[in-house]
Amino acid sequence: MNTTNRVQLTGNLGSKPEIKTFDNGNKLARFSMATSEEYTTKKGEKVTDTQWHFIAVWGKLADMIETELDKGSHVSVDGKLVTRNYLDKNGVKKYITEVVANDVLVKPKN
Repeated sequence: MNTTNRVQLTGNLGSKPEIKTFDNGNKLARFSMATSEEYTTKKGEKVTDTQWHFIAVWGKLADMIETELDKGSHVSVDGKLVTRNYLDKNGVKKYITEVVANDVLVKPKN
């Protein structure tokens, strides 16, 4: 059985991207991104549901992120969902799920 892990999101950056350059010259850009969905409750109240996503971008695409994106930028992200773990300063295992992007498009704000 062949399965696909693909995520597409369109939303706004929550903060300026963090850029890390490694000794080998490879670059990593990380940023948080908000997506929002509006709906109406049975009582007729309009509700906005905002979800936050962590995005990681590698290589040449990270160069573009560094120069073109800032807090509030409106973007579309295409990538895959990845879960990783690490030990915090107290030795407790923590898990994080993020989108590793293979394409990021800057969108004009509507």
